[in-house]
Amino acid sequence: TYFYVCVCVCVCVRARVCVQVTLLHGRTPTCWPERTPRERKLLFLVCIVSVGLFISLITTGVFYKQTHPGLCLTEPCITVSSAIMGALDRTVDPCHDFYNFACGGWVKSNPLPEGKSRWGPFSNLWEHNMLVMKHLLENTTMKGLSKAEEKAQRYYQACMNEAKIEDLGAKPLQELISQLGGWALTEPWDKDNFQEVLQMVSANYRTSPFFTVFVSTDSKNSNSNIIQVDQSSLGLPSRDYYLNKTANAKYLNAYLDFLVELGVLLGGSKETSQTLMEEIVDFETTLANITIPQEERRDEELIYNKMEAKDLTTLAPAVDWMPYLKEVFAPVPLNESEPVVVYAKEYLQKVSDLITKTNKSLLNNYMIMKVVRKMVSILDHRFQDAEQHFLEIMYGTKKSCTPRWKLCVSDTDSALGFALGAMFVKATFSDDSKAIAENMVAEIKWAFEDSLKYVKWMDSETKKAAKEKADAIYNMVGYPEFIMNHTKLDKVFNDFEVVSELYFQNVMQYYNFSARVTADQLRKAPNRNQWSMTPPTVNAYYNPTKNEMVFPAGILQAPFYSRSWPKALNFGGIGVVMGHELTHAFDDQGREYDKDGNLRSWWKNSSVEAFKKQTQCMVEQYGNYSINKEPLNGRHTLGENIADNGGLKAAYKAYVKWIEKNGEEAALPALGMTNHQLFFVGFAQVWCSVRTPESSHEGVITDPHSPSRFRVIGTISNSPEFSKHFGCKADAPMNPKHKCELW
Repeated sequence: TYFYVCVCVCVCVRARVCVQVTLLHGRTPTCWPERTPRERKLLFLVCIVSVGLFISLITTGVFYKQTHPGLCLTEPCITVSSAIMGALDRTVDPCHDFYNFACGGWVKSNPLPEGKSRWGPFSNLWEHNMLVMKHLLENTTMKGLSKAEEKAQRYYQACMNEAKIEDLGAKPLQELISQLGGWALTEPWDKDNFQEVLQMVSANYRTSPFFTVFVSTDSKNSNSNIIQVDQSSLGLPSRDYYLNKTANAKYLNAYLDFLVELGVLLGGSKETSQTLMEEIVDFETTLANITIPQEERRDEELIYNKMEAKDLTTLAPAVDWMPYLKEVFAPVPLNESEPVVVYAKEYLQKVSDLITKTNKSLLNNYMIMKVVRKMVSILDHRFQDAEQHFLEIMYGTKKSCTPRWKLCVSDTDSALGFALGAMFVKATFSDDSKAIAENMVAEIKWAFEDSLKYVKWMDSETKKAAKEKADAIYNMVGYPEFIMNHTKLDKVFNDFEVVSELYFQNVMQYYNFSARVTADQLRKAPNRNQWSMTPPTVNAYYNPTKNEMVFPAGILQAPFYSRSWPKALNFGGIGVVMGHELTHAFDDQGREYDKDGNLRSWWKNSSVEAFKKQTQCMVEQYGNYSINKEPLNGRHTLGENIADNGGLKAAYKAYVKWIEKNGEEAALPALGMTNHQLFFVGFAQVWCSVRTPESSHEGVITDPHSPSRFRVIGTISNSPEFSKHFGCKADAPMNPKHKCELW
C-alpha cells in the first residue's frame, strides 16, 4: 500500500494530475500541490521507508532462495537418494565409525558374488563396462570400423572359440617348451643352454625369471627413454608368503599342488612333477629371501643407479648381458656403452651369485615354469580349472564358473585395449563429459594450490616451486586423441597379426608385437599420448616422469560422477579421485620429481626434514589400524594415504568454492542431510566393499593402498571440516585431538 502511495506522489509531481489510489483508510488523497509542507515532508519520508522495505523484502527473498533452494526432486536425484539411503546404517553414530555409518547397509545387502574375492563400486562399474565391451566386440555388423577395431573383434572371437581350444589341449604349450629345449619334467635333461633359454623366455614370451628388464622414461632425464633393470616378481603375490611359512602354510601348499597339477597336465608323472615343483618352490623361497621389501624401495633417489651396459657384467656376471640385451631389444642396435638404470643393485649381485651356485637343471625348470604359469589361462579347461582351484584357496573365493566372455573381454582389453577403447568411447563418452571433467580438474587444482599458501611447515621458496609444479601438471581426460583417428590407430597395431581361430597363436603374436613396440620406444622421446591405462579402465593414475594425471573414460561414470547429481556427490566422488592423483605429485615419492618430471633435489633441506616429520604422523596413524588382527604397514601405504588425505581436502575446498560462486544447491530428498554432509557420505560410499579374509590378508601384505575401511576413517578423522558438519564432539573416535596434516 505504501508503495502505491509513493507511485501516486511521483506521478502527481511529474504530470500535475492526481492518480486516484484508495488507501487502507478508504479516503482519496489530494494531489501533491494541495498538500501542506508538513504533509509533503511526512509523505516523502513514508515513501523512502516503503521503497527501502520493499527492496529489503525482495533481496531477502532472493537470498533465501539461494541459500535454501529446497529439494532436488528430479528422477536422478530421487534414484541416487534411495541408493545412498540403502547404503547407510543409521544405527551407527557417524562420529564413532563413519565407514559403518556410510556403508553398513551396503555391506549387509551385498554378499560377495560367486567367484569374487572382493566387491565394491569399482568392481561393479568394471562389470558394467565389460558388458558394454562384450556387445561391441560381438557386433560384427558394425560399419565404419578401423582395421584395429576389427582386429579386436577377431582377437575376441578366437578367444571365444572354445571348441578349437579344447581340441588343441596342451599341445601348443608342449610344442613351445620343446622349442625352448625341453625340461626335466618329461625327459632326461642335461644341457648347457641357460643363457639361450633366458634370452628366449625374456624376449619372446615377456617373462622375467630372475630380474625384469624394460624401457621407460629416465627418471633423471624425462626427455628420453632408457633401459631399466629391476628385481622380478615371484609366483605368489609377495615375498611374505614364502618367508612366514607358519602363517601362510595353506597358501604355499595350494601353490605347490597347483604347480604339480600343471606338470601332470603337461605330460609328467605325479612323482616327477612333485619332486620338480618342490625344488622350484624351494628355489623361489631363496629368491624371496634376497628380494628387497617394497617399503624399503620408496626413496627413488637412493635406489636409482645409472651405469653402462658393460657395467652389468661386473655387477652380475652370471648373465651374458650384451647378447641378452641385444636379443630382448632386437632389432635396435646396442653396444656396451648403452646407458642403463638399475633399481635393485644389491639384489642383482645376490641373484647372480644364486644363479652361479644353482644346478643348471633347476634353473631351466624354473624358467620354463614361469612360461607355463603365464600360459595357463589361454589353454583348455583343465588348466583353467587347476588355476581356479588354486585361486579359490589363495583368495577365499567360492567356486564358480566364470563366463568365458569375461575372460575374453578382459584379455582383449589387455592386448588391443586402445582399439577396443575407441569403440567404447564412441559408444559411451560424450565430448561435453570430457569438458566437464577437465573443468573439475581445474577447480581441484585451484583448491590444492590455494591450500599451499597455508602450509606452515614448508619454506616460501619451496612453496613457490611446488605451486609451479602443480600448475605444470598435464591433464589427460577420457582417452588419448590418437584413438579417434583411424589412420593413427591402425598404424599403432599395423604389425600385430590376428587370426580368427587360433587364440594361442594370437597371444604369442601379441607378445612378439609388444616386444617390438617396447624396443622401438628406446630410441624415441617419451610420448604424452602414450597411456598406461586403456579408456574403459575403472581407475586413474599420476605419472611423475611426465607430471601428468590420467582419468580414463571408464571411471567418469556413476558412482563417481553424473551430470544429473548434486555437485556435492560429484566432488565427493570423482573430485576426490582427481585430488588424490594430483596429491601423488607431492607424496613421499612424487615429491622427488620436479615440474618437468626429473628426479632431483628441488626442495630446501629444511622442508624435506619437515615433510618427513609430518609424514611420520601418517605412518604411525595407519600403522595402528589392523584388519582381522593383522596390522597395516604404514610405511608401505604412505604414498596412497598422503594422496587420500590431500585428495579429500582439495575436493572439499573446491566444492566450497563452487558454492560461493554458484550458490547452495538443492538437497537430496528423504536423507535429512546437508550437502556438506552429503559430500563426505558420497566420498565414503565409493569405498564400500566386502572382501574375503584371504583377500584382506593378501591386500595387507601387497597393496600400497590401505583397506577401504581405513581409506575412509583415516582421512575423515584428519578432517576438521568433517567433524564440524557432523557435529562430532572433541575426542570422538572420528575427531581425534591430534590430526595428521600435510597438504
